[in-house]
Amino acid sequence: MPAAIRKEHYYGAVGLWAGIFIAVLLWSTYQPKDWLTWWMEALPALIGFLLVLRYRVTVGITPLVYWLILLHCIVLMVGAHYTYAEVPLFSDLEHWLQQSRNNYDKVGHFLQGFVPVMIARELLLRQKVLSSKAWMNFFIVCFVLAFSAFYELVEWSAAMISETGAEAFLGTQGDEWDTQTDMLFALIGGIAALVTLSKLHDKQLLYFSNR
Repeated sequence: MPAAIRKEHYYGAVGLWAGIFIAVLLWSTYQPKDWLTWWMEALPALIGFLLVLRYRVTVGITPLVYWLILLHCIVLMVGAHYTYAEVPLFSDLEHWLQQSRNNYDKVGHFLQGFVPVMIARELLLRQKVLSSKAWMNFFIVCFVLAFSAFYELVEWSAAMISETGAEAFLGTQGDEWDTQTDMLFALIGGIAALVTLSKLHDKQLLYFSNR
């Protein structure tokens, strides 16, 4: 990060971050496709919002991770508004590209790997849990797969409990391999984040650890 960027700019961005989140949240809650599905899909974003506001002060969060979390929350709230199987842009892509399904959920699962892997990386590096970055990366990828599998179990459990919102929440769209491909996209997202963002993340961790 260039030295000219003052640290207070980052902390002053909290209002912007929260403002964007709240604006998207209000839009998402305006006449959603189904309220039960909305709550099930948007709950992780709401929890993420509260955790970020709390831990940005007590622990500290690098700008990279800070904004990645917001991106993930936005994707979740868009999916919650329309349901993942009916996001308009991806319905158009389904038609234009002659795809067999709406693939917006794959964007969500890609980010389910891409963003949590950077959160885990930040926590492990800040707490100095592992001295070897190679082992750290291995365990982070394992964490991403475990988290993805856990989320699939949560989806399955919620669908079993909720008869009316089961199909909308699961979003399988008749794809028998949907669960497996969801986890594959999370894995690809996690590896992609480690490959492309690790150097930038290291620089930001070093910069903000000296604040």
